[in-house]
Amino acid sequence: MTEPSARAVVREGSPARDSERRANLLVLCGLALVVGVMTAFGAVALRGLIGFFHNALYNGTFSIWYDANISEGPSRFGDWVFLSPILGGLVVVFLVQRFAPEAKGHGVPEVMDAVFYKHGNIRGQVAIVKSLASALSIGSGAAVGREGPIIQIGSALGSAFSQAIGLATRQKITLLAAGAGAGIAATFNTPLGGVLFALEILLPEVSNRTFLPVVVATGAATTIGRILIGPDPAFVVPDIQLSLASSLGLQEAIAFVLLGIICGVASWAFIRLLVIMEDGFPKLPGNAYTQNICGMAIIGLMMVVMIRIFGHPYVDGVGYGVIQSVLDNKMASAGVLALLFVLKMLATTVSLGSGASGGIFSPSLYLGATLGGSFALAVGKFLPLAGLTVPSAAIVGMAAMVGAGTGGVMTAIVMVFEMTRDYAIIVPVIVAVAVAAGIRRALIGETIYTIKLRHRGHRIPKERHINLYLVKQAQDIMERRFILAKAGTSLKDTISLEQDTDDTRAIIVEREGRIVGLIPPRSGLWRESRSNPDLLVERFVESRAVICRDVDLLSLVFARLKRHRSGAAIVFRGVNRPRAGDIVGVITKRAIADTVIDSYDD
Repeated sequence: MTEPSARAVVREGSPARDSERRANLLVLCGLALVVGVMTAFGAVALRGLIGFFHNALYNGTFSIWYDANISEGPSRFGDWVFLSPILGGLVVVFLVQRFAPEAKGHGVPEVMDAVFYKHGNIRGQVAIVKSLASALSIGSGAAVGREGPIIQIGSALGSAFSQAIGLATRQKITLLAAGAGAGIAATFNTPLGGVLFALEILLPEVSNRTFLPVVVATGAATTIGRILIGPDPAFVVPDIQLSLASSLGLQEAIAFVLLGIICGVASWAFIRLLVIMEDGFPKLPGNAYTQNICGMAIIGLMMVVMIRIFGHPYVDGVGYGVIQSVLDNKMASAGVLALLFVLKMLATTVSLGSGASGGIFSPSLYLGATLGGSFALAVGKFLPLAGLTVPSAAIVGMAAMVGAGTGGVMTAIVMVFEMTRDYAIIVPVIVAVAVAAGIRRALIGETIYTIKLRHRGHRIPKERHINLYLVKQAQDIMERRFILAKAGTSLKDTISLEQDTDDTRAIIVEREGRIVGLIPPRSGLWRESRSNPDLLVERFVESRAVICRDVDLLSLVFARLKRHRSGAAIVFRGVNRPRAGDIVGVITKRAIADTVIDSYDD
């Protein structure tokens, strides 16, 4: 019995994933209000937990009250404070490995992964584990921030709430982003910055149906935060008194462009060093616990040495005390500020690489403040008319480091304005952030958030388009019925197995298991088979076949189809070079059109 030269293939797919409940916009805004309130209370609780662990492990007291903006002196434990990050780190590793691996690291990449690759699903227990793990990491001395954790906590609350009531994927993603924006707003008292973070970093779609719920959530979180935490911004900023009444002068422009270039290079170095640490620590001998001990021992040693030299650890925790000291112009040594910049970058990357749980937002602010302050002290003598002061350059450096490192350019600019409430700083901030972001992107295309996902093969679109259908993967829309024909088969033999006569099936041609090419639907092949039935099927394949994985995002598939001007794409499952047996479907223009149409509401 000979093997047939062509066969019709049907692969039955799973039910549509978006068959869940869809709330109208008014109801969705009401749900976002609930998420915003929950996230605000979560932010307050996280602060209390950080204060509790810090006071217990650094000061030997039991209290939740802790002002991170005040620089403390030596620990009452003396050199034994060396053990604080080690002991805290061991508990963090246990919590993360046992209950929620997603809570490891700085959190935002996991949120982005949930948006683009997990249909907006984050487990509710992540909020609890992330709170405990991050509070313990920060309180025990790991050089990480509290903004990344509250972003992941707010996102987990929004996602878990959405899943509990059965919302559709796009609305889960909206409430997830609303929780993230609410976390930023409650932590920094920056409602506009929270909105822009959600829109610029997380949401694939910007429209009323996503924007309004995010605004409601951030507004609610800011209000609750101001009641429970206070109305003041995250940092007390003195009057900058920049000479920028109308436009930048030559020396001002040169100074802030130079600062932008330096911050862009520094952002690239931060990203690369973090990758080295996150890739390097897991390769060390032993397990996650011994690797964490190695990293936290480095942090503990740095704390002891800094206390002995300067009377303060300086590099531990969120670092707000150092930032506030720079803004208050209490650090007047360019060498010391440059040293703190280098040590903080090393401490943060070591902490995250060895398994700490915490964010990179606060460290980015710290790096920007110290780098900007040292720049002002070093360059002020050469550009006396630039009007540079340590506080003004520190603020510009903070915005440039955050904007370049995270890719949230507008977020950084607006948040700095909300924190300083000084419009005179906006022009130099815009200049420096734009230059820094351009330099970083020229050196490395990924941000500090997306580079971690790139190593998993999960690429995040750098440009946001107009609809949430771009969150779908190839397997979500592909057609599972196609004809698989061997090269050398005639048109008559190929089409005789297909019952349809309206040219609706794609034909994939293979030779000895290797893919030769694709013949899209409605190619005229059925008509040609009646007049020239003996022609070989491979004569009609497209010159360059478009091939994609079943988990590739539609944005990637669309780009390939446009680049090759192709009428369809072959979808395969696996990571190796695809063969005929790996093919699971075909993406046609008809399937794409149906997906786009279905993404619109009436």
